[in-house]
Amino acid sequence: MPHDLAALLDLPGAAFFDVQSRAPGPEGSLPISEEMLLNSPSGDLFGMTQNAGMGWDPKQLLRDQILLLSTQGGVRGEDGKPIALGYHTGHWEVGLLVKAAAEQLDQFDKLPFAGFVSDPCDGRSQGTTAMMDSLAYRNDAAVVLKRLIRSLPTRKGVIGVATCDKGLPAMMMAVAAFRDLPCIIVPGGVTLPPEQGEDAGKVQAIGARYAHGEIDLAYAAEMGCRACGSPGGGCQFLGTAATSQVISEALGLSLPHSALAPSGQPIWLEGARAAARALVTQQERKLSLADVLNEDALHNAMVLHAAFGGSTNLLLHIPAIAFEAGLPRPTVDDWNRINRQVPRIVDVLPNGPVGHPTVRVFLAGGVPEVMLHLRELGLLRGGALTATGEPLDAVLDWWAGSERRTQLRERLREADGIDPDEVIMSPDAARAAGLTSTVTFPVGNIAPEGSVIKSTAIDPSVVDDDGVYRKRGPARVFTSERAAIAAVKGRTDPPIREGDIIVLMCRGPLGSGMEETYQITSALRYLPFGKHVAVITDARFSGVSTGACIGHVGPEALAGGPIGRIRDGDLIEIIVDRVNLTGQINFVGTEEQRCTPEDGARILAEREPAVPLEADPDLPADTRMWAMLQQLGGGTWGGCVYDADAVARVVSAGLAAISDT
Repeated sequence: MPHDLAALLDLPGAAFFDVQSRAPGPEGSLPISEEMLLNSPSGDLFGMTQNAGMGWDPKQLLRDQILLLSTQGGVRGEDGKPIALGYHTGHWEVGLLVKAAAEQLDQFDKLPFAGFVSDPCDGRSQGTTAMMDSLAYRNDAAVVLKRLIRSLPTRKGVIGVATCDKGLPAMMMAVAAFRDLPCIIVPGGVTLPPEQGEDAGKVQAIGARYAHGEIDLAYAAEMGCRACGSPGGGCQFLGTAATSQVISEALGLSLPHSALAPSGQPIWLEGARAAARALVTQQERKLSLADVLNEDALHNAMVLHAAFGGSTNLLLHIPAIAFEAGLPRPTVDDWNRINRQVPRIVDVLPNGPVGHPTVRVFLAGGVPEVMLHLRELGLLRGGALTATGEPLDAVLDWWAGSERRTQLRERLREADGIDPDEVIMSPDAARAAGLTSTVTFPVGNIAPEGSVIKSTAIDPSVVDDDGVYRKRGPARVFTSERAAIAAVKGRTDPPIREGDIIVLMCRGPLGSGMEETYQITSALRYLPFGKHVAVITDARFSGVSTGACIGHVGPEALAGGPIGRIRDGDLIEIIVDRVNLTGQINFVGTEEQRCTPEDGARILAEREPAVPLEADPDLPADTRMWAMLQQLGGGTWGGCVYDADAVARVVSAGLAAISDT
């Protein structure tokens, strides 16, 4: 292909020179009145000019304006083929949902607007510097989405369409801030599992499995190609994307049985139309988000998180949503209380015991089916209003006798040969199948402010008969994920071995933007010796992570946390009680000289770090800014939020101190 300027810039035909310099403009006239000209802001009037300029019938411009926001990414052709790729399947098809909702709004004489704020792929970011932007991006996206809502001052309601790990939490945060508007969320659904192949969680471990000779190159290439059975939707497991969809529905922000719908299929598309109709109903009844998103809704969301066995990342996102809504943020004590009360009753990837893909959970009845069981246990607040405009109890009464429920559960039996009651179980059946509660919050001299483990995902074969996971082993200390994964792959001397406890420090908000470390946890899950290795880190985990992986350790190393003073070879003791949901992670000396946890705390306090404690050299400046600001908003346990009042107090104090010197 020639690279000279003429070949690059010359126009390929005479038609390109026929440039039109004037046009007649839209026909008709704006439906304005004398009162509007005298009293309306000029922006409102100019907005109507812009609407006509884009081609909308001027006679219809006084309709109520409804804003559709989505995380659409890529350029998808009308035939479904890619013109330009998106970052992930989760935002690839959501433009179809926006279109369906907009067409439905038009039929109800509403004037639809659309805006887009795309989102990154956490799977694509794993093990790369892109992960340093991941969690911080959620805040940025929420800020931009809120600015877009405010930038259409004539909007009468908002529909948010989103699917995945950061885009959907950001969308929920954004709409939560607009308590005076009717708002609804349309979850973007899930992708299908392949008929023959690995799910999108397992396939992320092909590198580590190849390094240990578990698979060959041909298998890795084939499985990597076919993991996504369909082109749209979030991954097939109950990671952060799928859990966020469940939480949106549990909060009442999404319509009943809209979470986890299979992307691209008629039932998925109808969900967008139904959401548009529901928003119109909210508007007619003069309902707003404040009527739906309240403390009862937060309670129900936390209950559903526990019952599903959801991603630990929602411990960051639910408090952030509450903060935006002006509600009290859940504390560790609240999470502990809920998880002690609520049984896990859903068998879904990655938790097991069978590990069904998310589309089967949808067919088995999804969120409302789980809620039926929870209502029988008295765990839900049934008076909470939902996006339908009706209270939760009325919704569940409808679901119990609905044709939709009957037909879809039967479809699961016919299509996959799966009993829906083996996917969403009764509490008694779940207990008999060995399902345990979702999360535990270990404390100890390594994590005096706490930590979190998805205790339900610890391999049962390494848990004692009394339901307690006990491990004592030597620390293998790392300050970079790259070094840790190299050791897991056996590419260092010494490599990670059975019995080791990986301590990955300086990867919290101040160190790396609190990156996910799924490439490590997925490798350990799918390597034969991996269940005998534990991880302790001030970073966080992907929603699909499993095993004895303890994250969110606080304080983080760069905030002076004792995790930063652990040394190679230190003896660490981990105790996680999956029955009573208690846990301890303690430095207990060395093989040569043991000590009590209390003495260990004193030793750590007096120690100097054995390795340099530094932020990652590739940490972007804007992520550093996010890390500093979120500290003032309550840190990770507060949801990593921007608290403008707290920032203002610190800035004022700082300015006063400067002026005094």
